[in-house]
Amino acid sequence: MLGRLRTLAAALAVTVTLGVGTAQAQGHDRAAKPTKRVYNSMQFAHPSAPDAFCTIGAVGTDAHGRKIAISAGHCGGSGSYADREIPENDLPVYDRQDFDYGPIGYIRYFKSPEGSMTGHATKDYMVIELVPWVTLSSQGPYLKQTGMVEVPGGAPSPNAVSPARDDERLLGASLFDNNELVVSGQLGVWYGRVTNNSRGVYQCHAPHQAGDSGGPAIWHVPGSAYPSEANGFKAEGPWAGITKARILGIPPYVYTSSANILADLRARDEADPADIFGGGFKVTTNP
Repeated sequence: MLGRLRTLAAALAVTVTLGVGTAQAQGHDRAAKPTKRVYNSMQFAHPSAPDAFCTIGAVGTDAHGRKIAISAGHCGGSGSYADREIPENDLPVYDRQDFDYGPIGYIRYFKSPEGSMTGHATKDYMVIELVPWVTLSSQGPYLKQTGMVEVPGGAPSPNAVSPARDDERLLGASLFDNNELVVSGQLGVWYGRVTNNSRGVYQCHAPHQAGDSGGPAIWHVPGSAYPSEANGFKAEGPWAGITKARILGIPPYVYTSSANILADLRARDEADPADIFGGGFKVTTNP
């Protein structure tokens, strides 16, 4: 996985000299292009390295009305762009299945891995500002996201400022909890119980592989249908997190909670009077 992610970061860096001028030039012929739908599970990459890709975990809008996608922070690598707002159009994001369309957005923030092979422990996320002319959709190929998971009375995310909101609280993983994640990636659609919750990083039997980083995880609403051949392997539920990494453990699959991401976005927004990309993020309700 690491090799792919480093390649993705390098490919994005190649575009630094193109910058805003390229974005403006591409805007002139935008009216001639068809509308593109952007959704969870969409893979993104740079044309110079199509096999170095990551995946979108959720799409929606922020408090300023901008169209936003969330993915994994470690997909951005490290360097001078890490841990800061990136107002420059230096790091474009392309739909891996449609490079000819041009950028669907630009990376505006990512958390540096800080030396960890699996990314920053609790803040491993990326904010992508999507271009205004794409259409947001809550429906991925298999997963439909119905808002954000809320856990009234749950333990607050370690990133939360007090008092934590309900969507900044963590799913329980104790013996008497039965919280399950449903995930979608290259291996198909899987679900599994949250067996451990380490500071808002969920451990789960639902598998993933390299390139799925940043991809979607929803909470299985008790009583709702599980993905199966009978329903086309589809499921719906509130956004609960994104794919993070594989670790040495049982199960080896871990996911960054949506609570950790939302809590850190709010904490950064309140701490800095500047305009924070992604602050107040809400999953789209568009079908």
